[in-house]
Amino acid sequence: MPAASLRILMIDDNRHGLVARRTVLEQLGHKVAVAAGGQDGIDLFQSQPFDLVVTDYRMPEVSGQQVIRKIRQLVPKMPIVLLSGYVEALGLTEQSTDADIVITKGPGEVQALLRAVARLGKKRVPAKPPGVARTPKASRQRATKRKAG
Repeated sequence: MPAASLRILMIDDNRHGLVARRTVLEQLGHKVAVAAGGQDGIDLFQSQPFDLVVTDYRMPEVSGQQVIRKIRQLVPKMPIVLLSGYVEALGLTEQSTDADIVITKGPGEVQALLRAVARLGKKRVPAKPPGVARTPKASRQRATKRKAG
């Protein structure tokens, strides 16, 4: 069980890959939501709070690169892992994709994903859907005390 359970959004048009990765992460205590495509993933990201996003690169209609770009516009510091079977062929890197970590699909992928989740989980950003007002609890408590006192 990890020190803290993360809310993870996984986006991939390969259903079998989604199920396998989701199962492993849920066994470690994480809460995982899945989206079967880029636009579905963006919509889900905008409707729920997440601590981390894991996205495939090659998907029909909305690519992983477009997903990353949109998420960075909404929450610039959101930790993002990019998965692809084309990392070497396309020369995908953290710099070229704006992902925090790029992982090659295939043997060793699950262990690399678990290491990435553990590392990026320490860089949590406030997990609220974009557009939701962020009022720190301490500020509300101080305001309440001032009114009462």
